Amino acid sequence: MTVDRDQPPPDVPALKAMAAQLRGRVVEMSHKAQSAHLASSLSCCDVLAAAYWHALDIDPDAPRAPDRDRFILSKGHAASALYAALAYRGFFPRETLDTYCQDGALLAEHPPANLLAGVEAATGSLGHGLPLGLGMAVAARIADRQHRVFVLLSDGENNEGSVWEAAMFAGGQRLENVCVIVDYNKWQATARSNETLALAPLREKWAAFGWDAHEIDGHDVEALARLMRAVPNGSGKPVALIAHTVKGKGVSFMEDDNNWHYRAPSAAEVAQAFAELGLS
Repeated sequence: MTVDRDQPPPDVPALKAMAAQLRGRVVEMSHKAQSAHLASSLSCCDVLAAAYWHALDIDPDAPRAPDRDRFILSKGHAASALYAALAYRGFFPRETLDTYCQDGALLAEHPPANLLAGVEAATGSLGHGLPLGLGMAVAARIADRQHRVFVLLSDGENNEGSVWEAAMFAGGQRLENVCVIVDYNKWQATARSNETLALAPLREKWAAFGWDAHEIDGHDVEALARLMRAVPNGSGKPVALIAHTVKGKGVSFMEDDNNWHYRAPSAAEVAQAFAELGLS
């Protein structure tokens, strides 16, 4: 794979349109499967659009290419959003999304390992994605390869000690080919994240662990695309993007309503969501 980091500026309208497509598909998937974690999937669709359609050096026709960038969805409960991104990016047929959460199908409620093209790791047991990603980053350094590792964490996942042990390791080893994106939607399961443990100030915590840490709007696809594409950014440090997001983003009656952590939409709610997203 030829690595060209000097890409044109991100096509912001196209990225926004793709994020809307991903949101519509995950709403549809949740309805059909009657599955949970819809709002958690909606909050990270802009991150996925920016990553898969601008920032990542990947080739859907060569999903195991040694020099590919790695993207790990550590918040594995948002698997439907990852599956939608991979399907729309061409890693497998879009029709496969219709099998989400069906018995015997490949698209489990959390990402499986070694079953689907583009899925780099089995995740969902929170706190495991970053340690896995750092192993991949160290392997790249040893092999003198240029690929990068991106890990998407939930904010509640920052409660896990394994995340901070990994953060210290990455900072100490100055793994500048690593980028963490924290989907900071302010909710975890049944409570506000900052009421469960004292996450704030989250950017300062990552910075104190040796990361080049930035607070950004997690729905600003242009900022997400530019910052991820720029990794490594010359700081000599791993990069942390504290992405402020809204759980349920894009669908007015789901936004910041934690009931949608577990609810699945009705057919009428799917139609309303499609109308709000500008989808037919």
